[in-house]
Amino acid sequence: MIEAYLSLFGFMILMVGTPGPANLLAMLGGSQIGLKSCSGFLLGLAVGKIPLNILIGFGFGVILSENTTLFQIFKYISAVYMIYLASRSWNTKPVNSDNIQQSHQFDFKHGVIVHPLNPKAWVMSALAWSNFAPAIGSFPTQLVSVVFGFAVCQLTLTSLWCWGGSVLGRSLPNNQKLMRSMIILTILVVLWAILS
Repeated sequence: MIEAYLSLFGFMILMVGTPGPANLLAMLGGSQIGLKSCSGFLLGLAVGKIPLNILIGFGFGVILSENTTLFQIFKYISAVYMIYLASRSWNTKPVNSDNIQQSHQFDFKHGVIVHPLNPKAWVMSALAWSNFAPAIGSFPTQLVSVVFGFAVCQLTLTSLWCWGGSVLGRSLPNNQKLMRSMIILTILVVLWAILS
C-alpha cells in the first residue's frame, strides 16, 4: 500500500515540477513582480486544479477524450488564453528592488483559470487517476489522495518556479531581453503542448 502512495506522489512531483505553461507563467510572474506579489496567482493555480482533479475522477476526462471536436476546441481555447496571459507582459518592466510593479495578470482570478485550461494538467490528472489511483484503494481514498497530493505539489513546486523567476529578476534587473525570452519560451511550450 505504501508503494502505491509513493508511486502516485512520485508521479505528481515529476509532472508538476517539470516545465509547463503554469510553471513558466509562475516563473515569468516571479521575475516581474516577485514571489510575494505572485502569491495570489500561485494560490489560484492550486485552487483551479482541485475541481479539475475532481471532474476527471468522476469521469469527465473520458467524455472529453471521446469527443474529438470538443477536445480540439478546448485545446485551442486553452492555448489562446495562456498565450494571452504571457504576451500581456511583453512591455512590462522587470522587478527592481526600489519599485515592484503590480501586474494584474498574476493575480488569483487569472491563476485559477490556468489549470482548467491547461492540456498538460488534464493529461497528468488523467494519468494519475488511471495509472496510480486504483492501487490506493476505495474511491474516497483515491479522491482525497489525488486532490490533496496535487494541491500540495502545486503550491510547493510552482512556488519554487516563481521563486526562481524572482531570483532571475533580481539578478538581472530591468533586463527586457530576459523578460521577452521568458515570454517567448512560455508561448513555445504552450504551442508545443497543443501540437503534440
